[in-house]
Amino acid sequence: MSAETLELASPPQPGSLLLRVFPLYPLSARRAGYLVQRNFLVAKRTWVLFVSGFFEPFFYLLSIGVGIGGLVGDVVTDTGTSLTYQQFVAPALLASSAMNGAIYDAVHNLYFKLRYSKLYDAVLATPLSAPDAAVGETTWALLRGASYSAAFLVIMAILGLVESWWAVLALPAAILIGFAFAAAGLAATTFLRSWQDFEFVQLAVLPMFLFSTTFYPLSTYPEPLQWVVRCTPLYHGIELIRNLVTGEVGWSLLGNAVYLLVMGLIGLAIGARRLSGLLLK
Repeated sequence: MSAETLELASPPQPGSLLLRVFPLYPLSARRAGYLVQRNFLVAKRTWVLFVSGFFEPFFYLLSIGVGIGGLVGDVVTDTGTSLTYQQFVAPALLASSAMNGAIYDAVHNLYFKLRYSKLYDAVLATPLSAPDAAVGETTWALLRGASYSAAFLVIMAILGLVESWWAVLALPAAILIGFAFAAAGLAATTFLRSWQDFEFVQLAVLPMFLFSTTFYPLSTYPEPLQWVVRCTPLYHGIELIRNLVTGEVGWSLLGNAVYLLVMGLIGLAIGARRLSGLLLK
């Protein structure tokens, strides 16, 4: 048997496998963009499911912002500004739509691709690496959340719920929220063992949606609970967008933005490492 035949018959060495998953240039925005493009092409075929996410915050605004708002009247924010209940709730629903869109794609869709369709096994047969896949999926998830937020921001403007020209920065802020939750969702998905574990994701997301000053000011909580709320990421997202929409712009908004940025970077780092480890098995 020739040396060439022996080389072809021998199993791949561990070093070559590592180089396959972690090439010399383990992360490339261009390669990650290919995965975003692939997800876009799939979304075009399932556009009904994609578009359905636009309506959830709008229905909340009609049922709670308009319905309950007629009973509540004006709301005084923690900064002393008086707003109608619709003006108070709408920015929070904008931030929540960015979170929900990103979480849905980063958790549910990614879990199916990872555990059932085995998409990433095929992805690693191309020049894409596991970090490329992590960045591509995070980017797609935040774009989905941002698209929901953009549509809802237009609805807010039509209904007269935008108080300041600072609201033009609400969409970049929503993209930042989408990045933070998409990256965190990516990291969380790598720890899920079965569909039953999705209950833990819902257990984290639902209380944030209900209690992160979405429907009432922070001052309504007891002091110890206020500090708990301040630690939640959706609170920082809501504060960022609400203050931009109402024109209450201050240096504290940089703190909210940095919180979300750091959360996203940490989640992306953990998700990329975990995804690489799972795909090596």
